[in-house]
Amino acid sequence: MCGIIGIISAEAVADRLVDGLKRLEYRGYDSAGIATIHDGVMDRRRAPGKLANLARELASQPLPGSIGIAHTRWATHGAPTRDNAHPHATENVCLVHNGIIENFKPLREEVLAAGRTLSSDTDTEVVAHLLEMALATGASPDDAVASTLKRLHGAFSFAILFRNHPDVIYGARRGSPLVVGKGDGEMFLGSDALGLAPFTNRIAYLEEGDWVRLTANGTAVFDAADQPVTRTFITSSASAAVIEKGNHRHYMEKEIHEQPIVVAQTLGAYLDPLAETVALPGLPFDLAAVKRVQIVACGTALLAGHVASYWLEQLARVPVSIENASEYRYRDPVYEDGGLCLFISQSGETADTLAALRHALAGGQMVAAVVNVDTSTMARETQLLLPTHAGPEVGVASTKAFTCQLAVLAAFAIALGKAKGRVDAGEEARLVHLLTEVPAAMNGALRLEEAIAGLAPTLAKARDILYIGRGPDYPMALEGALKLKEISYIHAEGYAAGELKHGPIALIDEHVPVIVIAPSGPRFEKTVSNMQEVMARGGQVVLLSDADGIASHGQGTAAAIALPAVDPFISPLISAIPIQLLAYHVAVAKGTDVDQPRNLAKSVTVE
Repeated sequence: MCGIIGIISAEAVADRLVDGLKRLEYRGYDSAGIATIHDGVMDRRRAPGKLANLARELASQPLPGSIGIAHTRWATHGAPTRDNAHPHATENVCLVHNGIIENFKPLREEVLAAGRTLSSDTDTEVVAHLLEMALATGASPDDAVASTLKRLHGAFSFAILFRNHPDVIYGARRGSPLVVGKGDGEMFLGSDALGLAPFTNRIAYLEEGDWVRLTANGTAVFDAADQPVTRTFITSSASAAVIEKGNHRHYMEKEIHEQPIVVAQTLGAYLDPLAETVALPGLPFDLAAVKRVQIVACGTALLAGHVASYWLEQLARVPVSIENASEYRYRDPVYEDGGLCLFISQSGETADTLAALRHALAGGQMVAAVVNVDTSTMARETQLLLPTHAGPEVGVASTKAFTCQLAVLAAFAIALGKAKGRVDAGEEARLVHLLTEVPAAMNGALRLEEAIAGLAPTLAKARDILYIGRGPDYPMALEGALKLKEISYIHAEGYAAGELKHGPIALIDEHVPVIVIAPSGPRFEKTVSNMQEVMARGGQVVLLSDADGIASHGQGTAAAIALPAVDPFISPLISAIPIQLLAYHVAVAKGTDVDQPRNLAKSVTVE
């Protein structure tokens, strides 16, 4: 994830801004920059690559000033170049940004139509110009920030400077974390408490939709309706060696809530939302030559591959098989010319998956790997590296790594379909646009947490819970059951909805809750017919659908959760949120060790 640091003080801040960025290097980045204001001059230094490059820029061209903002960037809109590096600036505004602005294309066209010149390919620079245009109408910085935020769709956090107001920093968050730090006569802004650890341990976490005005002596916080609110400062235990839970009870909860931002950043590495195209990094082989795909993984990563199998067959019209990495070599798999083996691993060190990758390479197959750690063994040994940008995932039960894998696999499916001549430019543009809607829809799903948590005490009493779905919702049912059993220790199984009558329906009685994943779409009616079979036998149904689905078939269910209505192509990314939250809150209700469930390890490095 990108990193943000802001400092307002009575002393020079440039060196401390760089020190704060070093604390955020664990998030990963491909460029960095800082900006300060001094004697009426707002200036910045930026550099692609590692922080050492930025340090050299500052050594040759120092930046004075007691107020400043800084950023480490994962490339989303635009390549990792100096021009695309943050901070972005206009004459009177300078800002840094984490996340993605979903509607930046029409906003960009508006800025250009106003006669303004853009010097980068980023969505961030567009926001700087919108703020500048607001100031030109006579708006105060407060009014410019408040009005501009209301125009933005997506997941983001900002730190903002105004040249003519050198005693204030503004911050804002929606779907991306942002914290305020309090010092003695100075204030701080950061992506997380870890970045601020060298400067202060007095931290306040901004809540969803908040924006804040910082001066050297205090803060004024406003909610999404621009009403003044109070956010409590607490003592943080963050250090260079610890990734904090922030204001969340567990790492798993924190990581569930990080998904809009990390999925946005992952998609940004593969999508050009302006051209509405997909581009894969450094292709070492011709995708058009792919005749068959074998997806090889373990656990949750395997289920991400299972979802992707539907996308790949539908969009590229190539046969796909789903392979357990732990069994792969022992089957003595058949390799053919034109075969692509696609491996998925959060750590890039999963022993079974790594061994399978080496087997496929020895068999002359094209090999690609989806991994979250780009320095891992699998990342080094694969031919095509498809990195996710989830950042460190501490909770053993995978959440944000899973959805980032789905994001990469969706982009890969579009690219393969395009290479095979099955996806034309119009369909590519449609699918890319749908993917840019995912972070905002995830935010909508997160707002259902209270309703989902309300189901947990009842579900926590069950001995057995079933999940059902059709199409890509079937592997999501498998993933929901896996999450629940991993952290709550309740026996749970996922089934293809149409398979219930072929045996599993014998398990149904009034003591067996059934989670039905059935968003509106081409499979909805078939799935709810299976749901009604469950209800006729006394099963207690929890329906996960959208408002239309619940309006038509929610009657008689034990509970119904209305998810954001989205296109079926992206629905697995959205339904991931409620099934994770459900597992999390059931585990909390049972009092289990959510982050470190018994018998499990984060990375399985032995076979």
